Amino acid sequence: MKVLCSAVLSLEAIVVLLAIPIATTNGSVENTALAVWLGFGIALLLLLTVGLLRRPWGITVGWVLQVVVLAIGFFVPAMFIVGGIFAALWFVSIWQGLRIDAIKAERAAQAPPVV
Repeated sequence: MKVLCSAVLSLEAIVVLLAIPIATTNGSVENTALAVWLGFGIALLLLLTVGLLRRPWGITVGWVLQVVVLAIGFFVPAMFIVGGIFAALWFVSIWQGLRIDAIKAERAAQAPPVV
């Protein structure tokens, strides 16, 4: 599960970084410096969360960041769509990751012991 979730968060950080120039030039943001700092901050949090996935609460932090990325849509409306796509990818990566982990555990339990 960690591999899928870390891939989603890493790609999402890249997309947030690419959204910074759009946010600063589309005219919906009054303070461009604030938009740049918030964009870099959110991207940094996304990348730091990749390391937190080892902890049990790392998935919860990832969900919170999905909401934050969706909230960027109030400043850059296209981010509603992009954030929705990444939230769906986040859900699927958790769901499929848990499924894959269960299959691995089942196979490990069925394997003969190594002497």
